[in-house]
Amino acid sequence: MSVETLVIIACAYFVAAFVKGATGLGFSTSALPILALGLGLKAAMPLVIIPSLVSNAIVMKQAGHFSETIRRFWPMFLATIPGLLLGLAILDVIDSLIAGATLGVVLIGYGAFTLLRPGQPMSDALGRRLAPVSGFLTGLINGMTGSQVMPVLPFLLALRLDPQRFIQAINISFSLSSVIMALGLAKLGLMTAESVWISLLGLVPVYAGTRVGGIVRQRMNAATFRQVVLLVLIAFGMVLVSKTALA
Repeated sequence: MSVETLVIIACAYFVAAFVKGATGLGFSTSALPILALGLGLKAAMPLVIIPSLVSNAIVMKQAGHFSETIRRFWPMFLATIPGLLLGLAILDVIDSLIAGATLGVVLIGYGAFTLLRPGQPMSDALGRRLAPVSGFLTGLINGMTGSQVMPVLPFLLALRLDPQRFIQAINISFSLSSVIMALGLAKLGLMTAESVWISLLGLVPVYAGTRVGGIVRQRMNAATFRQVVLLVLIAFGMVLVSKTALA
């Protein structure tokens, strides 16, 4: 890779880690738009796997309630796997610009939903019935676009979990998706030794970005900063969609 490409990757890692440290937003969701704009979505997707897993592991250890969360949401986690496999199969045959536009639509939807927070609390009974549906659709969108947040994020928010259980549940979903995604991308020939080494080296800006983001979180109004970040993600999504429209 050229020096320019490596700089783009390092900047994407730092920005995504900064966003996660400051606001709690997903690493992959923040990194992918920058990487996709510079490298294309298919080349970008393998580069977020290892940094995402590392950041997820740290958060999961802090959150606790791991066994309890597995017992409650195992149907959702299990249903993510076939959705991911189908999404990866679709990714293998669709044009990279279309995949990027799909990611753009997901980011716009994610940003708009998180800003507006619509809907009423969901009952536990309805949550149990919809959990496998949420898992499958999350896996499908993840496989096609690399984004892990839809629709698992609004589904878990609707259950009104306490913050630690919410963080644990969504990060288990993120981590499972990342592991399956790594295997699927390797089979498609997209997860290479080069991307692994770049990801490992990228842990340096990831660590730095997370630390700086944590400092900002302590000194800035978190709600205001989250709104700014969500607006930026929506803007990234619009750029990805417009690239396909203008192609």
